[in-house]
Amino acid sequence: MPTYKVHVKWGKEKFNDIECDADETPIQFKAQLFALTGVQPSRQKVLTKGVILKDEDWGNVKLKDGITFLMMGSAEALPAEPTEKTVFLEDMNEQELATALELPPGLSNLGNTCYMNATLQCLRAIPELKECLKSHSRNRNTTPADSITRAMQDLFNLMNLQSTAISPLFFLNVLQMTFPRFAEKGEQGLFMQQDANECWTEVVRCLQQSLSQSMVDQPSEASEGSVASSSKKFIDLFMGGEFEVVMKCSEMTDEDVSKSVEKFYQLSCFIEKEVRYMQAGLKSGLEETITKFSPSLGRDAQYTKSSKISRLPGYLSIQFVRFFYKEKESINAKILKDVKFPLNLDVYDLCTEELQKKLVPTRDKYKIMEDRKAEEQSKAKYDKEYAKALEARKLKTEAYSFSGDEGSNNSGFYELKAVLTHKGRSSSSGHYVAWIRKKGDEWIMFDDDKVSPILSEDILKLSGGGDWHCAYVLLYGPRPLQLEEK
Repeated sequence: MPTYKVHVKWGKEKFNDIECDADETPIQFKAQLFALTGVQPSRQKVLTKGVILKDEDWGNVKLKDGITFLMMGSAEALPAEPTEKTVFLEDMNEQELATALELPPGLSNLGNTCYMNATLQCLRAIPELKECLKSHSRNRNTTPADSITRAMQDLFNLMNLQSTAISPLFFLNVLQMTFPRFAEKGEQGLFMQQDANECWTEVVRCLQQSLSQSMVDQPSEASEGSVASSSKKFIDLFMGGEFEVVMKCSEMTDEDVSKSVEKFYQLSCFIEKEVRYMQAGLKSGLEETITKFSPSLGRDAQYTKSSKISRLPGYLSIQFVRFFYKEKESINAKILKDVKFPLNLDVYDLCTEELQKKLVPTRDKYKIMEDRKAEEQSKAKYDKEYAKALEARKLKTEAYSFSGDEGSNNSGFYELKAVLTHKGRSSSSGHYVAWIRKKGDEWIMFDDDKVSPILSEDILKLSGGGDWHCAYVLLYGPRPLQLEEK
């Protein structure tokens, strides 16, 4: 069909020779009128010779050159000019950007203190730790561990109140007084770079000694239903795991196998030649050969030490054993090898058979949740109303701990919460940075006082293989199990 030139009268105004293509729908013609008059198509009423123009088709309207359409409708008032000038993200400085994106505060580098800053930011990624510190009661008798805990409590409280970069000077002073090696200075009088995992280990040990978690014990038969309040070590509950250790003499097969239980607060991923994935490095660390006295042989002998996890903590810390001592250069040299790590971790294979059986019921719930989620996502692609209903529904997060064992992990499933990386060639040089999950695929990079938003794809690039940031310590937390409220 041809294109016609028509006229449109709107109030006192008239627009002549407007092109009207009969092959197009009337809504496109109304869009032209919107460009001329500012009247939204939804507010337009267009008619000719008593016939009202529809949006979908021309109906009984006979198009021809020179016909006149009458349009009724008022244009919406133009929005008022903003009182404040618009500032674009690319024009903001780092502090303005952090405020606009609601980013947490960074920590100032006080001279090679990035190892401490990165450690603190990673530990702050544990919400239960922040809450426990907030309600922590200070003891009158101050031990070194209490001093570290108090300093951390004060620093975290301050970080909760402001978004600007904070100087952790007080915490640094307490750390250096408690552990003098962190106060070592170089030839030019500056603080020397320190190993972040050593800082992590010492801080966690101090928290383990002084930080308690108030909880309510379950009633027992002996107590006849009474509920008793108790206080247990927070780190033991939420970050402490247990190994079931089997020791077998390699030189005397008839010697009795010994079994014991060992606590751990961190797993080690050993980076050997054949290790390409973190899980392989973790398994390697659970099997080792040691030398100890054999009562059967009356001398030192070779033993195989096999460990299996018998208690999983809610938060699992994993160290990549990247540094080794080079005698010739007298430095802790770094292994730059690329070792892949997952955003979602399953440690079921590292557990004892007894613990595996206890994990199964909750793992089955995850399987049901994942299958249902896959079906829902597939259906939502083609059903908009169904997709809206999914967004509007209420979900509840199931407990991640076993009943009666607060802080434990009842599934074996974890989600990566934080990554502490090192950039450089030795532990006594280079630079440490913390990468913290905000929510979903949104992450935040804490490079001392520089705070930047990033995505999960950037985190997976931290696996090593060059001079870029290499994962050194990983912090995994509970993977949420969300079910629909009934």
